[in-house]
Amino acid sequence: MLPPTDLTVGPAAARGLSDFTEAAMRCVEPCCGAATTVTDGSAERRAAATHPDLTTLISVELDSGEGPTSSALDTGEPVAALDLLDEERWPDYRAAALESGIRSSVTMPFRRSEVEVTLSLYSFRPGAFTHLAHHPVVVLGEQFAQGLVRDHFYRAALAQVNQLEAALDSRAVIDQASGILMHALGCDPGEAFDVLRRFSQRTNRKLSAVAEEVVRSRGRSLRV
Repeated sequence: MLPPTDLTVGPAAARGLSDFTEAAMRCVEPCCGAATTVTDGSAERRAAATHPDLTTLISVELDSGEGPTSSALDTGEPVAALDLLDEERWPDYRAAALESGIRSSVTMPFRRSEVEVTLSLYSFRPGAFTHLAHHPVVVLGEQFAQGLVRDHFYRAALAQVNQLEAALDSRAVIDQASGILMHALGCDPGEAFDVLRRFSQRTNRKLSAVAEEVVRSRGRSLRV
């Protein structure tokens, strides 16, 4: 068994996605490989597979827009291909799967909030996945999707905190620069802010960057 292969995913997220995909494969006895796709409301789709051939198979689905992954997401229900020799729904997927020796597959969708996860299991045997309705792999998929939701909301909250901190830092620098200009020009706070704003527009630079320069130079770098 080759190590999991990941598409469009960073190192930390890749480990979690690959670990889940590998665990799901080992959880189902007739399974010879697995692939997972994840979207979280953005245009980017992340994917992992336990073998490069399955990475190619996922790419075929994404490129053609047809296959069990899109069908499972559309219906919200598991989509099975009992024997790909007889499968007629997805010609490109069927051809790529048979070329890799895959005879049957099942794709299960897991939706939680904005997160969509699909888990696809593959077998060299036809009719391998007819017993998964209450299988532990379903619970594993649900827990993985729920964990991604928690991570998604955490990252969104963290981004908001970072934006707020950046805004507060910028406000503090702007206030400090305004104080320097008030002292140098003998003007009030509103007039000092207007000086900063006009210089920002004239030089096509952010107001915070102009303010930082004023603070560093104690106002000497600003020609008004």
